[in-house]
Amino acid sequence: MHLQVTDALQHGAWQRQQQQRWRQPQVRPQGVLLASNDYLGLSEHPQVIAAYQQALQQYGTGSGGSALVCGTQSPHLYLQQQLADWLERDNVLLFSSGFAANFSTLLQLGKLYHKIHADRLAHASLIDGMRASGVRWQRFAHNQLAPLLPELTATDQAHLVVTESVFSMDGDSPCLAQLRQVAEHADLYVDDAHGLGVVGADGRSIGGVMNQRQLPLLMVTFGKALGVGGAAVLAPTAVIDYLHNHAREYIYSTAISAAQAAAVSAAIKLVQAAEGSSLRQRLQENIALVSRLAAGYGIPLMAATNTAIQLVPVGTDSKALQLQQHLRNRGFVVAAIRPPTVPPGQARLRLTLSASHTPAVLTQLMQELVQCLQH
Repeated sequence: MHLQVTDALQHGAWQRQQQQRWRQPQVRPQGVLLASNDYLGLSEHPQVIAAYQQALQQYGTGSGGSALVCGTQSPHLYLQQQLADWLERDNVLLFSSGFAANFSTLLQLGKLYHKIHADRLAHASLIDGMRASGVRWQRFAHNQLAPLLPELTATDQAHLVVTESVFSMDGDSPCLAQLRQVAEHADLYVDDAHGLGVVGADGRSIGGVMNQRQLPLLMVTFGKALGVGGAAVLAPTAVIDYLHNHAREYIYSTAISAAQAAAVSAAIKLVQAAEGSSLRQRLQENIALVSRLAAGYGIPLMAATNTAIQLVPVGTDSKALQLQQHLRNRGFVVAAIRPPTVPPGQARLRLTLSASHTPAVLTQLMQELVQCLQH
């Protein structure tokens, strides 16, 4: 490579290393996993695995092409209809990942709006899609939707408001009443990656409490509570037809495999069934237990949330890494979240709880954590 490029790469790596923000892939450590988004433990559920295996035998390992060429098979069509029926939306478009879904949809649809308003803590995929669209966009204070109303009501021009159902690095959610107010004057785009399957009595999350008129653009992922991988955008048919013809990440990507689609369908059936309700109840009990233990041990949590994402603020990057390693040495795999994922000076430990965790394990975790924080 050119010397200038090599020098730039080395300097960039050195800067990140000095800041203790250097990242590299690593094999999952041994221990109790509290860094996974598999909130219901469905990635290891026998019915999900069996559906994957059966479809592998019937359809093979890959789709063989993009969805518009030859990659669409019966399990894809079934999954699309299943999602549309479950969340009461007109139509569905499948993507290989949540990042691809957010980026591609906002890149293409953003061009049709006068202005986009995005929550300050919106995911990187949302930010990148808005930037790439070229439309004027602006961030608003986290979860502060009401101050948008004067601007939205003062014009007849099309505005889009972008937010998330559950914020992945803070564990909180926007006010539903404010969302409904905003929906009367602007189109809504909600990233439901961390809500689907776990939020709401039936796991329908934001899609279960806001209809398509109120929430015309909904993105869901399959790699969190559903335990598989991939994503989908749910919207009016006119939107999906437009994306079929303009969403380059969809048009020019190999479709997810039929086996993957079948596994997602199996996971959705579990979420809808009595077992799904039982798993959500178990998860809520684990969340409540961790909250009680934190209060009892004097462990600070960033916010009193009822979601599976529990955060311990530690401040500095070095402290977060130190605590992460200390817990890993004791058999607990947690995530140290550092800038640029979160603002400078706001490094934190991210504990993602699952229905598969036992009360004994979570009690031991909190006991180890309080000892770590005291040193």
